[in-house]
Amino acid sequence: MTTDQCHRSYFPATFYHLTGIFLLLLTSPVNGWRPWPNRKPNTTDLLYSPSKKYEGSSDLIQLKYHMGPVLTANITVYPIWYGRWGKSQKRIIREFINSISAVDSKPPSVSGWWKTVQRYTDQTGANISSNVRIGAEKNDRFYSHGKSLTRLSIQSVIKSAVTAASTILPLPINSNSGVYLLLTSDDVYVENFCQDVCGFHYFTFPSIVGYTLPYAWVGNSGKLCPGVCAYPFSVPDYMGRGFKAVKSPNNDVGVDGMISVIAHEIAELSTNPLVNAWYAGEDPSFPVEIADLCEGIYGSGGGGSYTGQMLNGEDGATYNMNGIRRKFLVQWVWNHVVNYCTGPNALDQ
Repeated sequence: MTTDQCHRSYFPATFYHLTGIFLLLLTSPVNGWRPWPNRKPNTTDLLYSPSKKYEGSSDLIQLKYHMGPVLTANITVYPIWYGRWGKSQKRIIREFINSISAVDSKPPSVSGWWKTVQRYTDQTGANISSNVRIGAEKNDRFYSHGKSLTRLSIQSVIKSAVTAASTILPLPINSNSGVYLLLTSDDVYVENFCQDVCGFHYFTFPSIVGYTLPYAWVGNSGKLCPGVCAYPFSVPDYMGRGFKAVKSPNNDVGVDGMISVIAHEIAELSTNPLVNAWYAGEDPSFPVEIADLCEGIYGSGGGGSYTGQMLNGEDGATYNMNGIRRKFLVQWVWNHVVNYCTGPNALDQ
């Protein structure tokens, strides 16, 4: 989920900056199905929400390419750990990112999921890169910008990471194939977190950061709103006794919930890094992107609050794909070739 800024050479740079800030601050995100607290549906809505397309094909979705760049070169993810993170939490997230390119993982696999993202191309016909790796990392364990962040202050956190003092090696500048991933710990609140968003992506403004860099933010909802952003590993009380939480595959509800949001944002950053490439809708300030279309769908038959058919491990944990060593639950993404949501655990695979 993102907002957009249009680029035309005959407008002054100040216009672009002000327009970008306006859209970043004021545009409402496009939400797939989640149990958002400010939109409590009734039981029928929970099961058959009209806002979520079922995983079967749909001729109503017009996802188009708008001629902007996509990430065709080897993709490097630069994690920024904001707040206090445990070693085990970092290991879970690192393994997921490394699993994207781990083609030898047991099917259904994270790398199999990424193959759908790879189907997207730029105007030359070049596909999204199959190579995704973790680059340099930055720790901001002392909350340099406080425990309550706005959308603009997130860019200031990224600026601090790429322009660190000489005694601390800054993150490299990689505007062509870099993804700057800001991860906030479970005691940090970000503007609209838990109410409308669990994560989002955009690009930095040169006037704030000094560079135009694609970035994403994802928060750990473990303490603030696990029933929203870590669903179905936690279920909000208002959904009633008919909905039971499932066991998370890595025994960390907050981080296991983050994995699908991280996947969501990396997929969209790769196919729409400057918000002028792949999206549905005619208004670039309200783009519907490849993961927005399938949020909440984890298996065949998914839609509404029904996640679709998932897998159960020997320990009773629920997942839908394998990483290098761990298991993960990751939402499906839109396949523009067949015109529906797809994933490696689909029953027709």
